[in-house]
Amino acid sequence: MKATIKGVRIAGIQAGVPTPRHSFVETPDPFTAEEAQKLYGSIGVYERRIAPPRLLASDLCVAAAERLLEGLGWARDSIDGVILVTQGPDQLLPATACLIQKRLGLPTTCAAFDVNLGCSGYVYGVWLASQLLSGSESQRVLVLAGDISSRLLHPEDRSVRPLFGDAGTATALEKDPDAPPMHIVVGTDGGGARHISIKAGGLRHNLVPALTRDAVENETLYKEAHLHLNGAEVFSFTLKRVPPLLADILAYSGKTLDDFDTVVMHQANQFILEHLRKKTGVPADKYLVDMHDFGNTSSASIPLAICHKLAGAVAEQHQQLLMVGFGVGWSWGALSAEVGPIVRPGIVEVPDDFPVLGL
Repeated sequence: MKATIKGVRIAGIQAGVPTPRHSFVETPDPFTAEEAQKLYGSIGVYERRIAPPRLLASDLCVAAAERLLEGLGWARDSIDGVILVTQGPDQLLPATACLIQKRLGLPTTCAAFDVNLGCSGYVYGVWLASQLLSGSESQRVLVLAGDISSRLLHPEDRSVRPLFGDAGTATALEKDPDAPPMHIVVGTDGGGARHISIKAGGLRHNLVPALTRDAVENETLYKEAHLHLNGAEVFSFTLKRVPPLLADILAYSGKTLDDFDTVVMHQANQFILEHLRKKTGVPADKYLVDMHDFGNTSSASIPLAICHKLAGAVAEQHQQLLMVGFGVGWSWGALSAEVGPIVRPGIVEVPDDFPVLGL
């Protein structure tokens, strides 16, 4: 699917991360020091932020949204919609976005809903918000994208534990008749869904306690309630799908790589990102890699990278950004947009005692 969005601009971006840090380089257990250094050299992750048990993605997103609204000076009653992109909602129902609408003090005329997407989710979220604005009388929409991926990892899965970190983000979009058009390309191939999955937790593999369940069934459900990631298949999918996606968005937008200041891919891992850069021909000085401090933060990785590495650039001048997400689903999306000058993006460190959402 392709879309051209006119008269909508990205007005601001903020990120929120937990305070606790963990580095397998500094504390390698269960790896040896040599193994940890080798992993660091490959995936590029020195440390990650790990949310304490009481904090969820929604809380990190709320913290980011509060800072963003403060910086923008937007009245809460001027916001017409809030979209939460996450693979870790607070509960099966209601939609976590409904709780966020109440927490942020947004008006009851505000549309609020969740989107269950991960690595491509930010592009989808911006696309949905832009369509809501361009197809209605709405003026302003918030896109919150975040995941607590560390909570989904099996404690004995050495292949994913060093990679994933936790973060939440908030992006503000508003109508602006002078905004240059945004171009978006998205796609899906559910044939690869099994390669990044958590089987248990929904209604098909229910985790609700059952008196008839034996120990073997419980052990199976415990394993299936954690992330399964087939690294070889993810790598193959990425190299097969992302280069054509880049070609599609360039052709559709009528641009070349020379027209962009920065290409911001989903921060999957350093190994994949470097292979993608070489295969797509993106110049190194236009290619953002931001794995060192936060790791792979799923739906938050693109806006977090912008807040971390491009804050000064987008605060001071127009920046042509090409944002590319890909992963779980399989799903993918690319967004060509001019961003800036905007209120300087930043990263909020969310304390462990931050007031959490509640029913």
